[in-house]
Amino acid sequence: MSTPPSEVDCLVVGGGPVGLLTAILLGRAGLRVSVVERWPRRYPLPRACTIDHEALRILQAAGVMADHADLFEPSQGPRGGYQFRNGDGELLRSIDWNRPAESGWANTNGFYQPDLEAVLEEMAGPTVHRGWTFDSLAQDGAGISTRILSTDGPATVRSRWLVGADGANSPVRDALGIGVGDSGFEADWLVIDYRPLVEERWDAFVVQYCDPRQPATAVNSGPGRRRFEFMRRDDVSVEELGQEATAWRLMAPWGVTPDTAELERHAVYTFRGRWAETWRADRAFLAGDAAHLMPPFLGQGLCAGLRDARALAWRLGMVHAGLAAPSVLDSYGPERLGHVREIIDEAVAAGRVICELDPARAALRDAELRAQAVTAVEPPHPQLGKPSITVPSGGVDGRLAPQGRVRVTGRTGLFDDVVDGEWQLVSRVGDPAPLLDAETRSWFDKIGGSVTHVSATGPVQDVDGAYERWFSRNGCDVFLSRPDFYVFGAGDHTDIPRLVAQLRDTLQHHFAEGKHLR
Repeated sequence: MSTPPSEVDCLVVGGGPVGLLTAILLGRAGLRVSVVERWPRRYPLPRACTIDHEALRILQAAGVMADHADLFEPSQGPRGGYQFRNGDGELLRSIDWNRPAESGWANTNGFYQPDLEAVLEEMAGPTVHRGWTFDSLAQDGAGISTRILSTDGPATVRSRWLVGADGANSPVRDALGIGVGDSGFEADWLVIDYRPLVEERWDAFVVQYCDPRQPATAVNSGPGRRRFEFMRRDDVSVEELGQEATAWRLMAPWGVTPDTAELERHAVYTFRGRWAETWRADRAFLAGDAAHLMPPFLGQGLCAGLRDARALAWRLGMVHAGLAAPSVLDSYGPERLGHVREIIDEAVAAGRVICELDPARAALRDAELRAQAVTAVEPPHPQLGKPSITVPSGGVDGRLAPQGRVRVTGRTGLFDDVVDGEWQLVSRVGDPAPLLDAETRSWFDKIGGSVTHVSATGPVQDVDGAYERWFSRNGCDVFLSRPDFYVFGAGDHTDIPRLVAQLRDTLQHHFAEGKHLR
């Protein structure tokens, strides 16, 4: 067990994927970071098991995907979708999880969380200090003093900032006196992870069995692994549901038995929808499950936490480097809360559909789902909450910017690997650089900006036409995207000077009248 330094720029409480990613990104931005985690060793069993394209792009930005893309099993082929089936096995509705994704990765992927955590902890290196429990904190005008405890006694860490990524029962959140909102949804479910010993053929990447006799979920949970989830009925106690014999009994109708599978884990969880009412208290911030909790029916819990890490890290990094007004940090909580509340609402709505136990209401639900299968249009990716660091751009602002494959002087790969750029200014018409004066270009370079002409025949070739399709669909010729890949602004090629000027004003002056710390 190592002892954290007594003084750092940022202390991260919680060494799960969100805390580790936050530390990695802040370290890359030049901050001295320490992570304290109460458990002496990594949790060895699976928890989150699905991750979307945007979260993989965030991991790509942290350097994970270059050597570890094989950790993720993409949704693909005829079984790549998300299905709702009734108690008779009838397909009621399906969602195409193989549809094109903006971020350059498969729309949905299965993975094994302990493997991802091992990679992140190795990347975080000596910043991680295990066996330390958060005890208390005290803030003043210059920073935060945090008292932590270990078996060897207490220690105090002084930091400019603190991030509480310490889980759903966050002691940091409690110490800050932050309240929690509740969706009113609550259901106990048995989660079972296993390794198939025989080849299995699943109907889809995820299947929701909307059976009032026994609601269940089947999930492709990463290379060589599968998951079942079963809702607790009123006539079954939590204790009975949590027994190994119950797990085998419930999986038996699918042919999953001790002869065909190796049981890895079975545990009862209470699925809820909750959120912290504020995500910032002066110099302290919340992220991950400390800030939000959602039912897992859309597989978005960890994805939301990784978005938090990216959204907070680029803001803290710029403020730390003096490249943005400290009050830019005020936008983190409202923006992320608006985004995550939309996802929580969708997950809760899906849960209410799946968890219906009344046969008559279930029959009405089945009829509605059959109708939706014909008429429904899948909702777009949730837009950023407001206020956010964007400028009005015909509805494109706040949407995810694309990442496609590009070719530059013979090298082909995803844009972020070939061109990169924290702030990406991309045009399909021509080179943006001549439209920026020397002083503005120097400033844009300083904040990590890149300027790129991407087209079928341009210096950066649009290999698969991903950028051309995106520009045509959104009726614009240029976009300026943020480090978390959301569009700051978009427009015509001639709008480039205006967009960059608005970005500079937003980062340096727009929030200057609000509350901020120096």
